[in-house]
Amino acid sequence: MTEPAPKSPRESEVVMTQMILVTASMDDLHFHAPILIGWIVTLRARVLAAFNTSMEVGVIVTSENPFTGETSITTSALLTFVAKSLDGRKIRVPPLRLESEAERLAFQEAHARRDERLARKSQTEGWRRLFPESARG
Repeated sequence: MTEPAPKSPRESEVVMTQMILVTASMDDLHFHAPILIGWIVTLRARVLAAFNTSMEVGVIVTSENPFTGETSITTSALLTFVAKSLDGRKIRVPPLRLESEAERLAFQEAHARRDERLARKSQTEGWRRLFPESARG
């Protein structure tokens, strides 16, 4: 077996640019399958429900084996984002125009999850007291 040729660090550089949004919570993060080195990854996100100043976004990550073309869901998550103005104040989000039965069902389910999330919020304060240095932020 021959040794691979040396490569410069410059050849390994990868740059990814993302728009940063304010995440208020992450629910139902699931890892379904591994992503192998060299596979193609696609992230799809969609607003499922718009509340007053926040929205729930569903995210699905799929991977594709470039040799076989086989794809699979690798990760799924529900994220809640808060809309803020440039000066940091919460602002209203536009309502969703629901166009299908599937969208209406996702909207109803998101509202139920929001109610549960808000009810749980006070229950999460207790364990955070175990980390007093980081709980101030």
